[in-house]
Amino acid sequence: MSEKEYDIIVVGGGHAGVEASYAGARLGLRVLLLTLNKKMIANMPCNPHIGGSAKGVVVREIDALGGLMGIAADHHPLQVKMLNTGKGPGVQCLRTQQDKAGYPAYVQSVLEATPNLTIEEEEVVDLLHDENKVYGVICRSGRSIVSKAVIITTGTYLDSRIISGKDVFTGGPDGEKASTGLSESLQKMGVEIFRLKTGTPPRIKKSSIDFSKGTIQEGSNDELAFSYSTTKFTPLSEQLPCYLIYTTPKTLEIIREHLAESAIFDGTIQGIGPRYCPAIESKVVRFSDKERHQLFLEPEFEDGESIYLQGFSSGMPHEVQLEMVHSLPGLEHAEILKWAYQIEYDAIKPLQFDATLRVKKYEGLYGAGQICGTSGYEEAGALGLMAGINASNKILGKEPFILRRNESYIGVMIDDLVTKGTDEPYRLLSSRAEYRLLLRHDNADERLTEYGHQIGLVSDERYSAYKKKYDDIAKAIELMDKTIVSDKEGLKNYLAELGYDYDGYGYHGLDILKRPHVSYRRLAQLMPELQGFHFSYDDILSLETRVKYEGYIKKEEREAASLIKQENVSLPLDCDYLNVSGLRLEARQKLNDVKPRTIAQASRIPGVNPADISILLLTLRRDGKL
Repeated sequence: MSEKEYDIIVVGGGHAGVEASYAGARLGLRVLLLTLNKKMIANMPCNPHIGGSAKGVVVREIDALGGLMGIAADHHPLQVKMLNTGKGPGVQCLRTQQDKAGYPAYVQSVLEATPNLTIEEEEVVDLLHDENKVYGVICRSGRSIVSKAVIITTGTYLDSRIISGKDVFTGGPDGEKASTGLSESLQKMGVEIFRLKTGTPPRIKKSSIDFSKGTIQEGSNDELAFSYSTTKFTPLSEQLPCYLIYTTPKTLEIIREHLAESAIFDGTIQGIGPRYCPAIESKVVRFSDKERHQLFLEPEFEDGESIYLQGFSSGMPHEVQLEMVHSLPGLEHAEILKWAYQIEYDAIKPLQFDATLRVKKYEGLYGAGQICGTSGYEEAGALGLMAGINASNKILGKEPFILRRNESYIGVMIDDLVTKGTDEPYRLLSSRAEYRLLLRHDNADERLTEYGHQIGLVSDERYSAYKKKYDDIAKAIELMDKTIVSDKEGLKNYLAELGYDYDGYGYHGLDILKRPHVSYRRLAQLMPELQGFHFSYDDILSLETRVKYEGYIKKEEREAASLIKQENVSLPLDCDYLNVSGLRLEARQKLNDVKPRTIAQASRIPGVNPADISILLLTLRRDGKL
């Protein structure tokens, strides 16, 4: 028996473990975070950046729900940039380059100061369990620690091995040791495991690079942040640049000549890698018609020599990697600080999780992050937060917290994982969301802050600030709708700047703002009625998007309404689909594997067609189960 009982034990200190333990502790539960190395909590073993396509919106969602990642990313970024600004708001997203030492140091300081949270170095090799329930962990040291719930967030450490060409050894990212034993124990418990892999590129010594051969990529000087609570922003003058370069014909020639030596092609690697972040040799083979591939040189530290060669992940032997690097523009004399490698690891097949991220076979056992089959810090953080909330809710006797697909990218991701599964590391993409115009960068707080406050992770003070923001936005829109722009001369000059003719008539402010390229800031200068509002960059983005895309947004809201109706039709969780007469065999098997919560979820299961859904509804209604 353990010397102390906890409510929740979190196994693993990566980004999923951080959010899970932080959420549980803030909700008043006694949380124990177990990690192999305290100094590696919130480590960034691959590119130290946060955000990007779809992922940036997820970080905003984590923040709106009361998580930590957005606040940590805003603490001291090396570069801040809004992506896709030339496209519609449904695909715009924030990306920041982080300090590989500074980001985890900040997160560790927050966790160490969090009440109810204990952090210890232990390796978990087994779980305390019976046939239906997990109630603690067994450590390699021999300790047994009892808890009401266990959240496994082992990332890429579970029975992991590092691979470069024929050089293969057991180990975790950044020279850390692997977590061994737990994977075998899970399999003995009847949990199905599969093998995945990912990779990381070489790190280059900064002083050995000729950056003049690259194209500089600056950050932004706008007041951009992930967290809605951030008030201090990093000006462009304090940001570090990145650089764009391309592979050369010589690079491709070297890769093709040595393909047989790559661990990716010689049979050494058994795990399936991420389709959307392949190794450079995979790109050369897959896109054989491309004459070049873009790469980025990105800093890993504010004051350091390590440059991350984005887009150049590889499974080649070290001597081949050196040839490849030296073929790149500006890197002819580059010194390699750290070799590229591939990493294989175990994960749990995600169809075994329910929508709360609990392993369906066992009460009290949850997973989050890459053990669920995902990739990326942002996906991990989001899953960790949701697992932490749901494990806490279960212990506290509260209802599960499940987000719909039209409410958040987090909801899209979890539904994809537990409904469709994955056979490769899952990555969030804006194309995965049917209603991405509703799931924007600017409105994550509007979608999720209410939930965060109800759960208990968003303070009353922050909730009041959120309410005031949208009250003020609504008032400003109403004023513009009712008020004619009084400064006609100023309006004439402004419209002329934008290439519009002005006929001298009086126009309401809202009609002017709806025009392409008209900005609220400039319009407000022409309308004294708006001078009482003090909007931030973020507030204005929300206001302008509401006004300019109103018709498109309402159209998606109408489409989403039909989804909500289906989500409200719950299915019995104890239904034996294998014996539902009239259903095709494939549909029976798929429904029985997933055990969908709602008709909407059932309709999204691959292999279940509309006719199956109709038969299922008729059967369940006939039997009085709906």
